[in-house]
Amino acid sequence: MQRIIALLIATFIIFPITGFAQTRKRSTTKSSRSAAPPKASEIQREAATRVAEQIKNLTKFIYLLGGVAKDLQSLDDAAKRNQASAAIVQQAQQSKQQVRASIQTLREAMDKLEIEFRTTPELQRYYIGLAGVAEGAATAEDLAAANKFDQAGRSLLGVVNRLTDVLLAMR
Repeated sequence: MQRIIALLIATFIIFPITGFAQTRKRSTTKSSRSAAPPKASEIQREAATRVAEQIKNLTKFIYLLGGVAKDLQSLDDAAKRNQASAAIVQQAQQSKQQVRASIQTLREAMDKLEIEFRTTPELQRYYIGLAGVAEGAATAEDLAAANKFDQAGRSLLGVVNRLTDVLLAMR
């Protein structure tokens, strides 16, 4: 019982009672004017958020690709020595197709990002740093098509580096 009381006292010391006090309810009124166009800094912040999301997507994908590429390479080696069953070879082919499709999706996202930066006046000054990320992703796509998944991952690392440089320039 004493422990419970001590715990309650500690809780009230750590979390003051004023946190439980009733506060005045605030309401906002709607303006009769139409919504103003976003400011340049807001557009830049939103674009920086999209660049950061792409960096997250790419780094997560590259992390996962490392293990997958290693497994696919070992399966290819086993298949060449006739040590892999047909089912395993088939599963490896499906995995390769999934990786290729994922890299294609990443390339499409890079294309879209480049277009956005090129066509938005507030972002055009950052386009120079961003130009080429879609090409780097396309190179990764070509390497994956040639079953060079490790090299495709290295190409995507270059894309991450460019995106990071752009993000730093935008802050």
